[in-house]
Amino acid sequence: MNNLGKKITTVTKEVRGAYNRNMGPLDFKTRISEHQGDVMSIASREVVTIPPTMPIIDAVKTMLNKGFRRIPVADAGTNRLKGIVTSQDIVDFLGGGQRHLIVRNRFKGNLLAAVNASISEIMEENVISLNEKDSLKDVLSTMIKENVGGIPITDGDNRVKAIISERDFVFLVSGVITGKTVGEYMSKNIVTAPPDMTVGTAAKSMINNGFRRLPLIRDNVLVGIVTASDVLRFLGSGEMFDRLVTGNAREVFEVPIRTLIKRDVIFTGSDVDLGDAAATMLEEKIGSLPVLEDGELKGIITERDFVRAIAE
Repeated sequence: MNNLGKKITTVTKEVRGAYNRNMGPLDFKTRISEHQGDVMSIASREVVTIPPTMPIIDAVKTMLNKGFRRIPVADAGTNRLKGIVTSQDIVDFLGGGQRHLIVRNRFKGNLLAAVNASISEIMEENVISLNEKDSLKDVLSTMIKENVGGIPITDGDNRVKAIISERDFVFLVSGVITGKTVGEYMSKNIVTAPPDMTVGTAAKSMINNGFRRLPLIRDNVLVGIVTASDVLRFLGSGEMFDRLVTGNAREVFEVPIRTLIKRDVIFTGSDVDLGDAAATMLEEKIGSLPVLEDGELKGIITERDFVRAIAE
């Protein structure tokens, strides 16, 4: 069993041991401690960092190989936090938004030169971080206030010790009765896209609107969901990336977004308990669930919605 599997087993056993399904709904307030240092009880301690000098293309490969949506950038010698880069940042840079201006202005449109520049060119330097002595309540309030999905955890010398994400809170409620339904917390105002929308247009829509995922609808039927990580995987794949760096970027970005769909739609209902929805998301290794009623898309529940539910 890998470390992630061990973590899931440990957390769910702890929760189920304290809150058996026969004992009634989970009281979030009893789970989310205000005790100093409790952030480390669920944070991922074996955090991967990259140095500011790492080429952007190598950062892309690291994210794809590890399956990460975000990686802290830290000084190679001291491991002190310098920045953070997300899949959205990379998609933005490769053609989705403001960061692509770096390619045009600084590298005169030469994408090959741009992707070999250091990750410090596009990383977020004003990193939202927390200290290893902070509480889980501190994490929740910071995630909501700052609208971030993951936070590096540092020590007193600003050295990266761990990272905590929205998914870590999904672990906490997986498989237990919460007394809260998907319908109470799902997002109802959903921006969708037709399957024939181009990758370039879809990427810009996600970046400009701050979305990490985009449901694809044809004739009022949900045919799939594409995420920023899917776009990153597509743009960072061998053949596609070769086209990007050899000057055929326009051809790549004109590919229909439907070609990025790699799995069947996994969905839920509005009356499903959050604990059951969380279990499905973890089992299927997905960050969201569309909510369907009579085959029609009514909403979407994401990891961010779990954070919001727990924080209330």
